[in-house]
Amino acid sequence: MNEFRSLRALVTGGASGIGRATAELLALRGAQVAVLDRDRSGIDASLIALQADLRDDAQVRSAVAEAAGQFGGLDILVNNAGTGAVGTVEDNPDEEWHQILDVNVLGMVRATRAALPYLRESSHAAIVNTCSIAATAGLPQRALYSASKRAVLSLTLAMAADHIHEGIRVNCVNPGTADTPWVARLLAAADDPEAERAALNARQPMGRLVSAQEVAAAVAYLASPASASVTGAAIAVDGGMAGLRLRPAAD
Repeated sequence: MNEFRSLRALVTGGASGIGRATAELLALRGAQVAVLDRDRSGIDASLIALQADLRDDAQVRSAVAEAAGQFGGLDILVNNAGTGAVGTVEDNPDEEWHQILDVNVLGMVRATRAALPYLRESSHAAIVNTCSIAATAGLPQRALYSASKRAVLSLTLAMAADHIHEGIRVNCVNPGTADTPWVARLLAAADDPEAERAALNARQPMGRLVSAQEVAAAVAYLASPASASVTGAAIAVDGGMAGLRLRPAAD
């Protein structure tokens, strides 16, 4: 499939996990792809690798301008970069709240406002934000992370409304717990990693973690010309976690 032929994409947080799977899929389908990340070591050599910290507005603007300069413009922005936090509302100090919100919410703001001048010049402009099931479901030990992702969901809707008449579509994906390096680190830190993995599998109705490639497929759809009438939407890729309420299995 070459539905992204001649389209130019920038993926933030694309060195690993969902971002990496998304960048590789877009490139496979014909897009020119640049990846922006704090660590460029995991970025495929066939992609343009850009280094920037999303907490630094000057770095973000410089990286986005470099991508647009090399491509001659931008058509797609995937705001994927983010970070996590564990704990109840009592557990995370103010400093950590500021840090997580700075990356997960303001990071998207910085990347988007840097990309908007180029997206306005595109005949196929799309922004896809990586949100989370945590935006719509109450998860234990995820107070700070959930707050940041609910902000991303609201931001997505506001951006879709603000830029629809400029021809810029804005959508998001809401992954369930995905089998990514971040989740692997959480599991490794647990007292009983195997039991914790089993619990994470069990809370998703399909009985397993979501793969990064499955989320990437949803991102690619929202970024593609095939979704030209889709804006202000959130696609759940969560094994049914958000919407299904299954009866317990009989013994």
